Amino acid sequence: MIRCFARIPLIGAPFISTVHFTSPPSIRIFASRSPSSSSSSSSSSSTVAASRRSISLTIIAVTSSVVSSVSFSSPALAEFSEIPNSGGVKALDLRTGDGEVPIEGDQIEIHYYGRLAAKQGWRFDSTYDHKDSNGEAVPFTFILGSSKVIPGIETAVRSMKVGGIRRVIIPPSQGYQNTSQEPLPPNFFDRQRLFTTIFNPTRLANGEGSTLGTLVFDIELVSTRSLHQ
Repeated sequence: MIRCFARIPLIGAPFISTVHFTSPPSIRIFASRSPSSSSSSSSSSSTVAASRRSISLTIIAVTSSVVSSVSFSSPALAEFSEIPNSGGVKALDLRTGDGEVPIEGDQIEIHYYGRLAAKQGWRFDSTYDHKDSNGEAVPFTFILGSSKVIPGIETAVRSMKVGGIRRVIIPPSQGYQNTSQEPLPPNFFDRQRLFTTIFNPTRLANGEGSTLGTLVFDIELVSTRSLHQ
């Protein structure tokens, strides 16, 4: 049986995921002894027991260190869980917030890192890189339920509290369905690389559609505000 664990890094530090595979019980190896000059020509076999080994596969995708004030109390080893009725979106809370939970129609502000699984975790966008005239990071703003944002992000924030940070794995069906859905990388070349990968006609024809558009987002819920007050 193979058990997988995700070792959770801090946002703003290099993104390191470690998966441990535990090998099956010890393997027996049979080796033949060389003939001895003082014994008969017949050979005998001996059994050498190989101890169990643990193989670690480490995948490292380095992201820029831009957040120094965020700390997490999550355990070193944790597992993702699927959000109910989400279409397959899996979530892992890196920090639980203590603020309000957003409702439909609220104006939401989030910070995020967006990565593309098909490009070995390539980070295609980050709101921490979007600066105003004072050099402050500008959150991404949207109306919850407006359908202008990819479904996976809306699903993720619906059950978050302000101040929380959540990592989500978004399958293609809950990610980008067209090139106008938000959030959009402001850099033209990043947008082009993102969408030419997700909507690559040759690879889609080869049946790779179930993996090309898989996204990994780290989302920080900054604020939620009702527009009906």
